[in-house]
Amino acid sequence: MTDIRVAAVCGSLRDASTTRLALEVALEAAEQAGASTELLDLRAFELPIFDADRDREDAGDAAALAARLRAADTILLGSPMYHGSYASPLKTALDYCGFDEFEETTVGLLAVSGGAFPVTALEHMRSVCRALNAWVIPHEAAIANSHSAFEDGAFVDPKLEDRVVTLGQRAVQYATIEPDPASFESDQNVGAEDK
Repeated sequence: MTDIRVAAVCGSLRDASTTRLALEVALEAAEQAGASTELLDLRAFELPIFDADRDREDAGDAAALAARLRAADTILLGSPMYHGSYASPLKTALDYCGFDEFEETTVGLLAVSGGAFPVTALEHMRSVCRALNAWVIPHEAAIANSHSAFEDGAFVDPKLEDRVVTLGQRAVQYATIEPDPASFESDQNVGAEDK
């Protein structure tokens, strides 16, 4: 495969983010599988809280972020789990995007948690992606007890690392998959129009 572009969006703003560490591992695997990769660190973007009355072009770096996502063949979304869902910086970034960025695009999901498995965060991200007619990779990476999952920036558990590496490989493998028919959710998703 050539010219496959994989972009990862890190929904964590922490300096010592385990989400970012895990996404970097996934991107390295995607690069080894032949893709060009980019980490979109939301700390580097000015993204005001979403306001539907504000045009994306007038909302800080929202238009620039959306353009970089549109250029990707696969988008990896990574987030810590907060209160049973994914983080607000990622939610804001996704709210500034819509069908132009996600429809018929392959998306991979990764979530981390300081405690139990971040299953609901993954489910919520999957629901948003299906509402935008993205094709979500069945394989996903869940990292529980994230503060003990890494030591000196590397995974402690090789099986967990393998799950994240596999996500990066699948990001390349399924980058050009034939998309599913439109989902019911997307038909009802009027909030994403013109975004």
